[in-house]
Amino acid sequence: MKKINWQYTFGEILIVIIGISIAFGINKCADDSKNEAQKQQYLVNIKNDVEADKLALEANLKLLEDKIENATEVLPLLNTNASNKMTAVSKIFNLMQLTNFTPNDNTYKALINSGDFKLIDDFELKTTIEKHYSSYKIIQQDYARLENIQKEHVGPYFIHNTDFDEFSNGEFGFKDEKLLKNIIISMRGAFELKLKATQKGIESCDILLDFLNKKGILL
Repeated sequence: MKKINWQYTFGEILIVIIGISIAFGINKCADDSKNEAQKQQYLVNIKNDVEADKLALEANLKLLEDKIENATEVLPLLNTNASNKMTAVSKIFNLMQLTNFTPNDNTYKALINSGDFKLIDDFELKTTIEKHYSSYKIIQQDYARLENIQKEHVGPYFIHNTDFDEFSNGEFGFKDEKLLKNIIISMRGAFELKLKATQKGIESCDILLDFLNKKGILL
């Protein structure tokens, strides 16, 4: 019977174990490197999205400031015999144009839906991202208030109380000016809510962008 060389056998087993451990270590390093690269790409995309959102909100802010100013100028002229009432016509039509905001949140949704949000292991960064995108829900609620006024009041008013032929003849074609005045008062209140929501949205963008910059996230 052949004698087993236990020392040699244990040596072979040890070599196999070390080899497997090294292979696992290499695979883990590769996975970690892949996950880190994926995380960085997500963060770059989020930064791009937030910068685009900030630009859109800043543009909206200027439009809303103009609309509030126009509403303030128009209201004293309505339901009066003011000689300069025709100067309000273009401003009234301007007030009726909606100012929309659609956030660029596809990257954030992809992070959540794919389960990759776990790749972001910085708790403070993760919390800041979640808080920012949650703020968009509040912004859109305030934007929706004006959309409801447009749908329920502005549309029907223009159908039933506007004479475009009179405008063509240089006359004030808005009928039932008292109703129009009430609608614009409601719209001005909605503009002010949208303005505050837009300002908060810009502040939230700045907070997240500042955080990403401190983390070294570059475009």
